[in-house]
Amino acid sequence: MPAPDSEPGRSSDRQEWFATTYWSVVLAAGGESSPEAAAALEKLCRSYWYPLYAFVRRAGHDEETAKDLTQSFFARFLEKNYLRDVDHAKGRFRSFLLASLRHFLANEWDRQRAARRGGGCQIVPLDEEWIEGCERQDAALPLTPEKLYERRWALALLDTVRHKLEAEFVADGKKELFDALQVYLSGEKGLAPYAEVAGRLNLSVDAIKKAVERLRRRYGELLREEIAQTVTYPAETDDEIRWLRAALAN
Repeated sequence: MPAPDSEPGRSSDRQEWFATTYWSVVLAAGGESSPEAAAALEKLCRSYWYPLYAFVRRAGHDEETAKDLTQSFFARFLEKNYLRDVDHAKGRFRSFLLASLRHFLANEWDRQRAARRGGGCQIVPLDEEWIEGCERQDAALPLTPEKLYERRWALALLDTVRHKLEAEFVADGKKELFDALQVYLSGEKGLAPYAEVAGRLNLSVDAIKKAVERLRRRYGELLREEIAQTVTYPAETDDEIRWLRAALAN
């Protein structure tokens, strides 16, 4: 059976797809990369800092040690040499990142601890209040470190998508509309009726219904785009969406 990249008529399509994924960012930052590639990788690390921190905390480390470990991991991760042997074909990006953290915890932390303690490594600026709030939520969940990481990865991904959607509304001068309608993205019951929101925005109920439909549709499109960046091949996107739902159901 031929390897995925060797299937007739598919190689060029997959190469084009791969150029837009997080894997391309990682591999570019691991070689002779541009400052733009390094900046993109750092932004990626910021987006998914907390899931890795949650894993370290649930693995048994106290708060300050977990922060040190996570910050030090990303400092190491952002070094070019750390990424030079990355093989993007071995799995999902979320799995790669967790495996990299495991490797760091098992083999590298002891060598770096003396230099890190008190060294002021600040790869990701920490919002202490936000971290404490997340930890209070996590404390009620009887999950293994791996399951908690998966749940937090899924939540971080959804948060990234929401911010992208908000940015589009802001760019169109519709920040007030987004603020009023974003609650309907959850699909939860008991939300304010459309008539109430329509009254606040001085719009018709029908206009609100259509706006919510467009909001949800665009959110779904952005969600697929974000998930697509974390996989190697297009066909894996639907599987990753099913994984996302399962992770949030925990």
